[in-house]
Amino acid sequence: MKRTKQPEKKNLHPRNQHRLGYDFDSLIQILPELKNFVGINEHQIQTLDFSNPDAVKALNKALLLAHYDIQYWEIPSTFLCPPIPGRVDYIHYLADLLAQSNNGIIPKGETVQGLDIGIGANCIYPILGNAVYGWSFVGTDIDEKAIQNCKKIIEKNPKLIDAISLQLQTEPRFIFKNIMESEDKFAFTICNPPFHNSKEEATKVALRKVNNLSTNKTTTPTLNFGGQNAELWCPGGELGFITQMIYESAKYPMHCLWYTTLVSKQAHLNSLYKTLNKVNATNISTIDMAQGQKTSRILAWTFLTEKQQKEWKFE
Repeated sequence: MKRTKQPEKKNLHPRNQHRLGYDFDSLIQILPELKNFVGINEHQIQTLDFSNPDAVKALNKALLLAHYDIQYWEIPSTFLCPPIPGRVDYIHYLADLLAQSNNGIIPKGETVQGLDIGIGANCIYPILGNAVYGWSFVGTDIDEKAIQNCKKIIEKNPKLIDAISLQLQTEPRFIFKNIMESEDKFAFTICNPPFHNSKEEATKVALRKVNNLSTNKTTTPTLNFGGQNAELWCPGGELGFITQMIYESAKYPMHCLWYTTLVSKQAHLNSLYKTLNKVNATNISTIDMAQGQKTSRILAWTFLTEKQQKEWKFE
Protein backbone atom coordinates (compact mmCIF):
# COMPACT_ATOMS: atom_id res chain seq x y z
CA MET A 1 0.00 0.00 0.00
CA LYS A 2 1.42 3.36 -1.01
CA ARG A 3 2.13 6.10 1.50
CA THR A 4 1.99 9.69 0.31
CA LYS A 5 3.61 11.23 3.40
CA GLN A 6 7.28 12.07 2.95
CA PRO A 7 9.82 12.88 5.67
CA GLU A 8 10.12 16.57 6.48
CA LYS A 9 13.06 18.28 4.75
CA LYS A 10 14.35 20.08 7.83
CA ASN A 11 17.36 21.51 6.01
CA LEU A 12 15.08 23.82 4.01
CA HIS A 13 14.22 27.32 5.24
CA PRO A 14 11.45 27.37 7.90
CA ARG A 15 9.16 29.38 5.57
CA ASN A 16 9.77 27.06 2.61
CA GLN A 17 6.44 25.44 1.84
CA HIS A 18 8.22 22.45 0.27
CA ARG A 19 9.65 21.25 3.60
CA LEU A 20 6.99 18.55 3.79
CA GLY A 21 7.82 17.17 0.35
CA TYR A 22 5.47 16.87 -2.60
CA ASP A 23 1.76 16.01 -2.50
CA PHE A 24 1.87 14.10 -5.76
CA ASP A 25 -1.86 13.25 -5.77
CA SER A 26 -2.79 16.95 -5.59
CA LEU A 27 -0.13 17.90 -8.13
CA ILE A 28 -1.36 15.23 -10.56
CA GLN A 29 -4.88 16.65 -10.28
CA ILE A 30 -3.49 20.03 -11.32
CA LEU A 31 -1.18 18.64 -14.02
CA PRO A 32 -2.30 15.14 -15.13
CA GLU A 33 0.83 14.56 -17.27
CA LEU A 34 2.86 14.33 -14.05
CA LYS A 35 1.26 10.93 -13.37
CA ASN A 36 3.46 9.39 -16.06
CA PHE A 37 6.54 10.05 -13.95
CA VAL A 38 5.39 9.23 -10.40
CA GLY A 39 6.18 5.80 -8.95
CA ILE A 40 6.45 4.00 -5.61
CA ASN A 41 9.88 3.51 -4.02
CA GLU A 42 11.09 0.64 -1.80
CA HIS A 43 9.64 2.41 1.25
CA GLN A 44 6.20 2.45 -0.40
CA ILE A 45 6.32 6.24 -0.72
CA GLN A 46 5.42 8.08 -3.90
CA THR A 47 8.46 9.50 -5.65
CA LEU A 48 9.81 10.80 -8.94
CA ASP A 49 12.73 9.71 -11.11
CA PHE A 50 14.82 12.87 -10.72
CA SER A 51 17.32 11.62 -13.29
CA ASN A 52 14.63 11.99 -15.98
CA PRO A 53 14.63 15.55 -17.38
CA ASP A 54 11.01 15.29 -18.53
CA ALA A 55 9.95 14.23 -15.03
CA VAL A 56 11.71 17.18 -13.38
CA LYS A 57 10.21 19.59 -15.90
CA ALA A 58 6.68 18.23 -15.31
CA LEU A 59 7.15 18.50 -11.53
CA ASN A 60 8.28 22.12 -11.89
CA LYS A 61 5.29 22.99 -14.04
CA ALA A 62 2.94 21.45 -11.47
CA LEU A 63 4.63 23.18 -8.50
CA LEU A 64 4.66 26.57 -10.23
CA LEU A 65 0.98 26.23 -11.11
CA ALA A 66 -0.11 24.90 -7.69
CA HIS A 67 1.92 27.15 -5.39
CA TYR A 68 2.96 30.22 -7.39
CA ASP A 69 0.04 30.79 -9.81
CA ILE A 70 2.22 30.40 -12.92
CA GLN A 71 -0.09 29.30 -15.72
CA TYR A 72 2.62 28.77 -18.34
CA TRP A 73 6.20 27.64 -17.89
CA GLU A 74 8.21 26.02 -20.66
CA ILE A 75 11.95 25.86 -21.30
CA PRO A 76 13.94 24.43 -24.22
CA SER A 77 15.42 21.02 -23.36
CA THR A 78 18.99 22.34 -23.59
CA PHE A 79 18.55 24.92 -20.82
CA LEU A 80 18.87 24.64 -17.06
CA CYS A 81 15.82 23.14 -15.33
CA PRO A 82 16.10 24.25 -11.69
CA PRO A 83 14.81 22.46 -8.57
CA ILE A 84 12.11 24.72 -7.14
CA PRO A 85 12.62 24.06 -3.37
CA GLY A 86 16.30 25.05 -3.47
CA ARG A 87 15.65 28.15 -5.55
CA VAL A 88 12.89 29.45 -3.29
CA ASP A 89 15.16 28.82 -0.28
CA TYR A 90 17.56 31.43 -1.70
CA ILE A 91 14.63 33.86 -1.95
CA HIS A 92 13.63 33.29 1.70
CA TYR A 93 17.18 33.79 2.99
CA LEU A 94 17.45 36.97 0.93
CA ALA A 95 14.25 38.20 2.57
CA ASP A 96 15.80 37.62 6.00
CA LEU A 97 18.92 39.52 4.92
CA LEU A 98 16.87 42.51 3.74
CA ALA A 99 14.88 42.48 6.97
CA GLN A 100 18.10 43.25 8.87
CA SER A 101 18.09 46.67 7.21
CA ASN A 102 14.36 47.18 7.76
CA ASN A 103 13.86 46.90 11.53
CA GLY A 104 13.44 43.14 11.30
CA ILE A 105 10.52 43.40 8.86
CA ILE A 106 10.75 41.69 5.48
CA PRO A 107 10.25 44.37 2.80
CA LYS A 108 7.58 43.42 0.29
CA GLY A 109 6.13 44.79 -2.93
CA GLU A 110 7.38 45.82 -6.36
CA THR A 111 9.37 48.77 -5.01
CA VAL A 112 11.85 46.17 -3.73
CA GLN A 113 13.87 45.55 -6.88
CA GLY A 114 16.36 42.74 -7.43
CA LEU A 115 18.89 42.12 -10.20
CA ASP A 116 19.15 38.52 -11.41
CA ILE A 117 22.58 37.90 -12.94
CA GLY A 118 22.20 35.06 -15.45
CA ILE A 119 18.43 34.63 -15.44
CA GLY A 120 18.70 31.71 -17.86
CA ALA A 121 15.71 30.53 -19.88
CA ASN A 122 13.74 29.54 -16.77
CA CYS A 123 13.17 32.98 -15.15
CA ILE A 124 12.87 31.12 -11.86
CA TYR A 125 14.25 33.56 -9.27
CA PRO A 126 12.10 36.50 -10.48
CA ILE A 127 9.03 34.24 -10.66
CA LEU A 128 9.51 33.02 -7.09
CA GLY A 129 10.57 36.36 -5.63
CA ASN A 130 7.53 38.05 -7.13
CA ALA A 131 5.12 35.29 -6.09
CA VAL A 132 6.30 35.04 -2.47
CA TYR A 133 7.20 38.65 -1.63
CA GLY A 134 5.85 40.73 -4.52
CA TRP A 135 9.35 41.92 -5.51
CA SER A 136 10.22 43.21 -8.98
CA PHE A 137 13.28 42.18 -10.96
CA VAL A 138 15.63 43.02 -13.78
CA GLY A 139 16.90 39.79 -15.33
CA THR A 140 20.10 39.72 -17.39
CA ASP A 141 21.79 37.11 -19.52
CA ILE A 142 24.38 36.85 -22.29
CA ASP A 143 22.23 34.34 -24.22
CA GLU A 144 19.58 35.92 -26.42
CA LYS A 145 17.63 32.63 -26.67
CA ALA A 146 17.37 32.55 -22.87
CA ILE A 147 16.08 36.12 -22.80
CA GLN A 148 13.52 35.36 -25.51
CA ASN A 149 12.22 32.34 -23.61
CA CYS A 150 11.87 34.40 -20.42
CA LYS A 151 10.00 37.01 -22.45
CA LYS A 152 7.55 34.33 -23.57
CA ILE A 153 7.00 33.11 -19.99
CA ILE A 154 6.36 36.68 -18.82
CA GLU A 155 3.95 37.46 -21.66
CA LYS A 156 1.91 34.30 -20.95
CA ASN A 157 1.67 35.17 -17.24
CA PRO A 158 0.23 38.73 -17.26
CA LYS A 159 0.91 39.30 -13.55
CA LEU A 160 4.65 39.20 -14.38
CA ILE A 161 4.60 41.83 -17.13
CA ASP A 162 5.08 44.84 -14.86
CA ALA A 163 7.21 42.94 -12.34
CA ILE A 164 10.05 41.58 -14.50
CA SER A 165 12.12 43.36 -17.13
CA LEU A 166 14.85 41.73 -19.20
CA GLN A 167 18.18 42.96 -20.46
CA LEU A 168 20.65 41.23 -22.76
CA GLN A 169 24.27 41.66 -21.66
CA THR A 170 25.86 42.56 -24.98
CA GLU A 171 29.42 42.34 -23.64
CA PRO A 172 29.75 38.83 -22.17
CA ARG A 173 33.06 39.56 -20.45
CA PHE A 174 31.28 41.98 -18.10
CA ILE A 175 28.68 41.37 -15.40
CA PHE A 176 27.41 44.79 -14.27
CA LYS A 177 28.69 47.08 -17.03
CA ASN A 178 25.82 48.06 -19.39
CA ILE A 179 23.37 46.82 -16.75
CA MET A 180 23.86 49.11 -13.74
CA GLU A 181 22.76 52.63 -14.65
CA SER A 182 23.53 55.73 -12.60
CA GLU A 183 19.96 56.02 -11.30
CA ASP A 184 19.57 52.31 -10.41
CA LYS A 185 18.96 51.27 -6.82
CA PHE A 186 18.76 47.51 -6.37
CA ALA A 187 17.90 46.05 -2.98
CA PHE A 188 19.87 42.95 -3.94
CA THR A 189 21.52 40.97 -6.68
CA ILE A 190 20.93 37.23 -7.00
CA CYS A 191 23.05 34.78 -8.95
CA ASN A 192 23.48 31.07 -9.60
CA PRO A 193 26.96 31.24 -11.16
CA PRO A 194 28.52 28.85 -13.68
CA PHE A 195 30.19 26.29 -11.45
CA HIS A 196 32.68 24.62 -13.80
CA ASN A 197 35.83 25.48 -15.73
CA SER A 198 34.95 23.51 -18.86
CA LYS A 199 32.39 21.38 -20.64
CA GLU A 200 34.39 18.27 -19.70
CA GLU A 201 34.25 19.08 -15.99
CA ALA A 202 30.51 19.84 -16.19
CA THR A 203 29.83 16.54 -17.99
CA LYS A 204 31.82 14.57 -15.41
CA VAL A 205 29.83 16.09 -12.54
CA ALA A 206 26.57 15.56 -14.45
CA LEU A 207 27.40 11.89 -14.95
CA ARG A 208 28.01 11.39 -11.24
CA LYS A 209 24.81 13.24 -10.33
CA VAL A 210 22.59 11.29 -12.72
CA ASN A 211 24.07 7.93 -11.71
CA ASN A 212 23.49 8.79 -8.04
CA LEU A 213 19.84 9.57 -8.77
CA SER A 214 19.09 6.66 -11.10
CA THR A 215 19.24 2.89 -10.76
CA ASN A 216 20.22 2.65 -14.43
CA LYS A 217 23.86 3.71 -14.82
CA THR A 218 24.87 5.66 -17.90
CA THR A 219 28.03 6.98 -19.54
CA THR A 220 26.24 9.70 -21.53
CA PRO A 221 24.20 11.75 -19.06
CA THR A 222 21.14 13.71 -20.06
CA LEU A 223 21.25 16.37 -17.40
CA ASN A 224 17.91 16.75 -15.68
CA PHE A 225 19.09 20.30 -15.14
CA GLY A 226 20.09 20.78 -18.81
CA GLY A 227 22.43 23.70 -19.15
CA GLN A 228 23.95 25.83 -21.87
CA ASN A 229 27.64 26.76 -21.91
CA ALA A 230 27.17 30.03 -20.02
CA GLU A 231 24.94 28.42 -17.41
CA LEU A 232 27.33 25.64 -16.41
CA TRP A 233 30.90 26.67 -17.18
CA CYS A 234 33.16 29.61 -17.92
CA PRO A 235 36.92 30.25 -17.88
CA GLY A 236 37.98 30.25 -14.25
CA GLY A 237 34.81 28.43 -13.19
CA GLU A 238 32.87 29.50 -10.12
CA LEU A 239 35.82 31.12 -8.36
CA GLY A 240 36.83 33.17 -11.39
CA PHE A 241 33.27 34.32 -12.08
CA ILE A 242 32.51 35.41 -8.51
CA THR A 243 35.91 37.08 -8.14
CA GLN A 244 35.15 39.16 -11.22
CA MET A 245 31.68 39.92 -9.85
CA ILE A 246 33.22 41.24 -6.61
CA TYR A 247 35.70 43.49 -8.42
CA GLU A 248 32.95 44.85 -10.70
CA SER A 249 30.54 45.39 -7.80
CA ALA A 250 33.10 47.70 -6.18
CA LYS A 251 32.59 50.09 -9.11
CA TYR A 252 28.91 50.43 -8.14
CA PRO A 253 29.04 50.62 -4.33
CA MET A 254 25.93 52.77 -3.85
CA HIS A 255 23.78 51.07 -6.48
CA CYS A 256 22.92 47.98 -4.43
CA LEU A 257 22.20 47.24 -0.78
CA TRP A 258 23.32 43.58 -0.86
CA TYR A 259 25.27 41.88 -3.61
CA THR A 260 24.75 38.11 -3.33
CA THR A 261 25.62 34.89 -5.13
CA LEU A 262 25.51 31.16 -4.53
CA VAL A 263 28.89 29.54 -3.79
CA SER A 264 28.88 25.82 -4.49
CA LYS A 265 32.39 24.98 -3.28
CA GLN A 266 33.23 25.86 0.32
CA ALA A 267 36.94 25.77 -0.56
CA HIS A 268 36.44 28.96 -2.60
CA LEU A 269 35.33 31.05 0.37
CA ASN A 270 38.75 32.03 1.75
CA SER A 271 39.86 33.44 -1.61
CA LEU A 272 36.56 35.28 -2.00
CA TYR A 273 36.80 36.77 1.51
CA LYS A 274 40.29 38.08 0.66
CA THR A 275 38.97 39.70 -2.51
CA LEU A 276 36.08 41.29 -0.61
CA ASN A 277 38.47 42.72 1.96
CA LYS A 278 40.66 44.02 -0.86
CA VAL A 279 37.77 46.01 -2.37
CA ASN A 280 36.73 47.28 1.10
CA ALA A 281 33.34 45.60 1.49
CA THR A 282 31.92 46.94 4.76
CA ASN A 283 29.91 43.84 5.67
CA ILE A 284 30.22 40.23 4.53
CA SER A 285 27.70 37.50 5.32
CA THR A 286 27.77 33.77 4.52
CA ILE A 287 24.47 31.91 4.78
CA ASP A 288 24.46 28.09 4.65
CA MET A 289 21.54 26.52 2.82
CA ALA A 290 20.47 23.21 1.31
CA GLN A 291 20.65 22.72 -2.45
CA GLY A 292 19.25 19.30 -3.32
CA GLN A 293 21.49 16.56 -1.99
CA LYS A 294 24.32 18.86 -0.95
CA THR A 295 24.93 21.96 1.13
CA SER A 296 25.56 25.23 -0.63
CA ARG A 297 25.80 28.76 0.68
CA ILE A 298 24.93 32.35 -0.17
CA LEU A 299 27.76 34.86 -0.08
CA ALA A 300 26.51 38.41 0.49
CA TRP A 301 28.38 41.68 0.74
CA THR A 302 27.69 45.40 0.85
CA PHE A 303 29.69 48.61 0.55
CA LEU A 304 27.23 50.62 2.63
CA THR A 305 27.92 51.67 6.21
CA GLU A 306 25.61 50.46 8.98
CA LYS A 307 23.95 53.87 8.93
CA GLN A 308 23.45 53.78 5.15
CA GLN A 309 22.01 50.26 5.38
CA LYS A 310 19.46 51.36 7.97
CA GLU A 311 18.55 54.40 5.87
CA TRP A 312 17.99 52.37 2.69
CA LYS A 313 14.56 53.17 1.26
CA PHE A 314 12.56 50.13 0.15
CA GLU A 315 9.57 52.25 -0.87
